[in-house]
Amino acid sequence: MATNIALGIDIGGSGIKGALVDLHAGDFASERLRIETPQKSTPANVAAVVGEIVANFADQLGDGPIGLTIPAIVQHGVTVSAANIDPAWVNCPAEKLFCEALGRDVVLVNDADAAGFAEVQFGAAKGHPGLVIITTLGTGIGSAIVHRGVLIPNSELGHLEIDGFDAEKRAAASVRAREGLSWGEYVPRLQRYYETVEFLFSPDLLVVGGGVSKKADKFLPHLKLRTPIVPAQLQNRAGIIGAAVLAVQQ
Repeated sequence: MATNIALGIDIGGSGIKGALVDLHAGDFASERLRIETPQKSTPANVAAVVGEIVANFADQLGDGPIGLTIPAIVQHGVTVSAANIDPAWVNCPAEKLFCEALGRDVVLVNDADAAGFAEVQFGAAKGHPGLVIITTLGTGIGSAIVHRGVLIPNSELGHLEIDGFDAEKRAAASVRAREGLSWGEYVPRLQRYYETVEFLFSPDLLVVGGGVSKKADKFLPHLKLRTPIVPAQLQNRAGIIGAAVLAVQQ
């Protein structure tokens, strides 16, 4: 196995995706393999699918560590929440479970943390020396905080209370779609969200990811902030890339 190759796997509510990652280039070194998330997405069922993905890449992978992302808060290897996956993940010793199921070292991280870290390593915030906050606008609002290249895990900035509301209940991309908001109606919600994040953290750079970032020209130029704010670059590759890099760094 090449020493610059690692496997990243992104566990989502609808699909589990994996690819080999070139750690120097910060991009896929193989085709991505996607398998549907089991309808009953318990730890055991998900671990079985992850095992299928690992087996697919085993010849190229060697005995290196694997990076996994999951839509949950991950504290010292334990998933203490669960979003779009089975409630059995709550307080599950998930990293240990995966290590035992796969028979190899595993590093488990929150999905937004992995994606945000990838953007700082290889994407929109590559090489940035300061405080970067990455947010993903999707079903909810995911977030990652990276200071001088070091990830501060489990920030959950989508759950800030703003004007009496959980922030993602007003400003997530899914809310715009569900309520049929025009861009003109959606921008004030994003303005309120990002000005609050800016006030609380005084970041040096804000990065906006999620599918809606492909239409960044519709909203980013209309936000009035002190902080530069830019669209993410790695799109749906970010979680897999970030997981692979974090696996070899820890």
